Amino acid sequence: MTVHFPFQNSYSSLPDSFFARVAPTPVAAPRLIKLNRPLAVQLGLDPDLLETPEGAEILAGKTVPAGADPIAMAYAGHQFGQFVPQLGDGRAILLGEVIDKDGVRRDIQLKGSGPTPFSRRGDGRAALGPVLREYIVSEAMFALGIPTTRSLAAVVTGEHVIRETALPGAVLTRIASSHIRVGTFQFFAVRRDTEAIRRLADHVITRHYPDLLHAQRPYHDLLAAVVARQAELIARWLLVGFIHGVMNTDNSSISGETIDYGPCAFMDAYNPSQVFSSIDEMGRYAYANQPRIGLWNLTRLAECLLPLFSDDQEKAVAEAQDILGAFSETFGNAYQAGLRKKVGLFTTRDGDEALIQDLLDAMAKNQADFTLTFRKLGEAAGDDGADVRAQFMEPAAFDEWVGRWRARIALEPQTGAERQAAMHAVNPIFIPRNHRVEAVIQAAVNDDNYAPFEELVKVLARPYDDQADYAAYADPPLPDQLVLQTFCGT
Repeated sequence: MTVHFPFQNSYSSLPDSFFARVAPTPVAAPRLIKLNRPLAVQLGLDPDLLETPEGAEILAGKTVPAGADPIAMAYAGHQFGQFVPQLGDGRAILLGEVIDKDGVRRDIQLKGSGPTPFSRRGDGRAALGPVLREYIVSEAMFALGIPTTRSLAAVVTGEHVIRETALPGAVLTRIASSHIRVGTFQFFAVRRDTEAIRRLADHVITRHYPDLLHAQRPYHDLLAAVVARQAELIARWLLVGFIHGVMNTDNSSISGETIDYGPCAFMDAYNPSQVFSSIDEMGRYAYANQPRIGLWNLTRLAECLLPLFSDDQEKAVAEAQDILGAFSETFGNAYQAGLRKKVGLFTTRDGDEALIQDLLDAMAKNQADFTLTFRKLGEAAGDDGADVRAQFMEPAAFDEWVGRWRARIALEPQTGAERQAAMHAVNPIFIPRNHRVEAVIQAAVNDDNYAPFEELVKVLARPYDDQADYAAYADPPLPDQLVLQTFCGT
């Protein structure tokens, strides 16, 4: 029986300047190492057929399924603040689009599927380590409830790729609401192709923001909608200690999903200046800088849309600035609301922001683990909080704060059990800690052992649940397990 993909492609029907038609490069001996069966079902695909040799060949790019229209998408982008007028999918090929069981259009993309016209002298391939990292972290983000691209499958190719050394090659099948980026608009803006910008904006509105189809000012409202989604997304990143690592405009999704998991990481000890990415030498994309960079990226999007706002440049700029001005308030509201939930506050009172900031300051000074401090604070809603104290180098710093916190929560009617349940629902106990991800990658790369990968993925699928059998996965790294840098893998 043949694997069937119910493709309904729309992006490939846009003008040829939007993409390059290119087929995946066949690989030697594809072998499926992981299929996301629930996601396959959600996409209307047969997981049993995808797990056959024929399915592995499709997921590795060796065979192109019927109905696919393989393309590499064109885009530009600011990379660490420097503009590059042509980037594009250099190692990814969009097979096509399907409508999932909720009626949502989803891209099916092969990442690591060979060179394209946008490869810029690259080999177009992916190593196994980055493929596993993206699978683990993107699916963890989904389980945490954060908008994200997802991972349908990981396949080893039977070939090696050359980076610093020869490494096993792999392909990730990535699912996204779309792969349209701020950089996609920049690609046409730098070419002064206003008609292409309009076609792209109309496509985005139809696909992602259909309530704007009959708006009086659809392009203004499109910018406002993207601003709101990005502000809320970045707030959610900060609330779980996530650091994207490479927030270039070509890695900023118009749909409001987290996209392009390269040197991404979750913090262990709370540090607003934390950077893991080996290529972020100046800390541009540090944890606390992410909201500022998000607004910077959105400003670049606004610049692209100015010709659609008005023929009067001054008027268009003023209108764009007014829309961008909403970012800080939207982000601040989402972030502060999330922090109140993390510390168990059901209402808003004067002094709450200062109370929470005092906790964050004490955490930073005492190298307190970000995830465990908030999780154990939930447990402290029903006891004396001794486990929280242990997260602080100087427990007295917590003792001073916790008295004020207890006085504050006493002003609300919820019981300790109710507060604890609410806090546990927003404070995960399990995150993809860097040392765990690295151990999984090493087991796979060095020993062809995927049991640690399978177990980590299983644990991270239930990040908010106490899982006694896997309690060790909540532990922060020992000093000799610390991962100080993460790498892009390109």
